[in-house]
Amino acid sequence: MNTTTTIPTTAPTTTQQLVTLDIPVNARWVQNGVTVAGGNVTSDLTFQLYHPHSVVVVDDQTIIISDQYNHRIIQWKIDDINGRVVAGSRGQGTRLDQLDAPTYVVIDRETDSLIICDRWDKRVVRWSRRRGTAQGEVLLDMIDCFGLVMDDKRYLYISDVKYHAVRRYQIGEKYGILVAGGHGMGNGLNQFNEPTFIFVDQQQAVYVSDHRNHRVMKWNKGATEGIVVAGSHTEGEALTQV
Repeated sequence: MNTTTTIPTTAPTTTQQLVTLDIPVNARWVQNGVTVAGGNVTSDLTFQLYHPHSVVVVDDQTIIISDQYNHRIIQWKIDDINGRVVAGSRGQGTRLDQLDAPTYVVIDRETDSLIICDRWDKRVVRWSRRRGTAQGEVLLDMIDCFGLVMDDKRYLYISDVKYHAVRRYQIGEKYGILVAGGHGMGNGLNQFNEPTFIFVDQQQAVYVSDHRNHRVMKWNKGATEGIVVAGSHTEGEALTQV
């Protein structure tokens, strides 16, 4: 059963929907999925994808995908054959109308814009969702970002694989606050080895996929070290490993 909580934002006409899932312990998943985007080998045509990385499902059943190796963000309506490019698509590059292997995209509903981790350009950029937008603007540069999320207070959380850290930013700030890691590469409880995917809950606890340590860490707000919630220090197929 899905339950939805509506949280007002600072703009009186905008709300952000936070959906929580109540999944029974005896749930059984459908064994065969349905293709809703791509699936026609790899290319840069608008009905195809090349290494899709992150997906955002919008309230009106629009899917927004970071199409990483096509260096673009593409928007797809449910049941449509072709997507529509909403950021990038001018080829791989560093210009403001280009992206280079974008990994993550989130929607800032207050400004109706996309915020994108532009991976190999080492920057975070913002693109308006209005039709006809020709280029983005740089919010942060010189950052080795991978994961990117926004909480219900519009803070950005970004995983930095170079400094093995997760930082929190207010939009417009150039220097974030360290919320996890940041003590060099390692496997200690206060360290990461390439943090990638991240998730932030309503208590501002940060969950981090600690890629090369083969574990998932939880850092509570204000904590100086994390808690291992999945996996261990070694890769493998056992139920205790990730």
